Amino acid sequence: MSEAISARRTMELLAGLGYDPELSAARTGADPQPYYVKAAAETPVRRNDDGSVTVFRMADIQALNRHKEVLGNGHSGGGIGAVRRRLIPLDLDGPDHRKYRKLLDPHFTAKKLAHLEPLIREQADAYIDPLIEQGEADVFDAWCERLPSTVFLSLMGIPMDELDDFLEFKNAQLHPDLDQPIEKVMQDMTDSAERCYGYFERVIDERQKRGDVGDDMIGRFLSAEIDGERLSRDDILDISYLMMIAGLDTVAASLACILAYLARHPDQRRWILEDPGRWPSAIEELLRFESPVADGYRKPLVDIELSGEKIEAGTLCNISWAAANLDPEVFPDPLRVDLERSPNAHIAFASGFHRCLGSHLARMELRVALERFHERIPEYELAVPAEELVFFRNPRTPERLPLCWK
Repeated sequence: MSEAISARRTMELLAGLGYDPELSAARTGADPQPYYVKAAAETPVRRNDDGSVTVFRMADIQALNRHKEVLGNGHSGGGIGAVRRRLIPLDLDGPDHRKYRKLLDPHFTAKKLAHLEPLIREQADAYIDPLIEQGEADVFDAWCERLPSTVFLSLMGIPMDELDDFLEFKNAQLHPDLDQPIEKVMQDMTDSAERCYGYFERVIDERQKRGDVGDDMIGRFLSAEIDGERLSRDDILDISYLMMIAGLDTVAASLACILAYLARHPDQRRWILEDPGRWPSAIEELLRFESPVADGYRKPLVDIELSGEKIEAGTLCNISWAAANLDPEVFPDPLRVDLERSPNAHIAFASGFHRCLGSHLARMELRVALERFHERIPEYELAVPAEELVFFRNPRTPERLPLCWK
């Protein structure tokens, strides 16, 4: 086993995640979709050597997501990477989860977030401007990654000159250099998490000292109440840290996956551009097909039957959102990208109790950003052969996205 694979395996074990080596390998390529369809057809519930199972079919995954006796990602005690704290609301279940979602959901409605649309448009242009004359760029690094991070900073009330530090926090946690020894990987992750928590601590201290919590998301957390009680400092820190991870990475991954696809399929790209009103439907279909957030984890507290197979209580279930989004029982001809597909009941934002809190914001960011990119750079292609694209496993993100244009 290579050092990189060994590091990845060790990290998954530390996070309490099941390990499916075949699935992990398939997700690094540019075209994992046929693998998902084949795996689901052959073994809808795969038993792994470590005692976990991988679940591929939509019906089974929905059964887990909607079952009140199934734990979400917090089954192992919580945390992402080196952070061993309960991140709110991701790592909560039952009444605790409902309590915090009741507080947070109203802040993430489409109506509540509509005011961000001009900012997204403005920042999309600002990052595109220096690229136009270059004729080519690593668009993930120069545009996809930076734009959602800018939106996140604005939402949280964090100065824009902190952007590079937050990208460093995020990448240390989600995209570490797995060619390094595992001890260094874990130490770097721990150090970056501590710096990030320390940053939010200082923000809270400063706002409380000046007596003005601010009119932004952190300010709302500082003044919010649940059942008549203010959020604790730890609550605010754990919510803010999770929002940093989710806000900086998943939309960036989605933008990159969609651009990589459209670079390889110019006829479909041009069809969208004939009528920009086609973007919402096209984005939904590309989210289904690419599934940037590829998987999650669930743990049943009771025995449960999936595809006719008994899964014992306590079994860790690897949930393949990507495979569910290619289930032929739900999506006719699932390997065909139909940009007008309707209905399109994909679960790229998960489903059930733990459906993505930021799905409305993500959809708006994707629509506005992709509209602006293609108004400015309508014709482009990959600057390398597609087989040279290598993707991080989850979120599914190209390590580099070199595009060129005239």
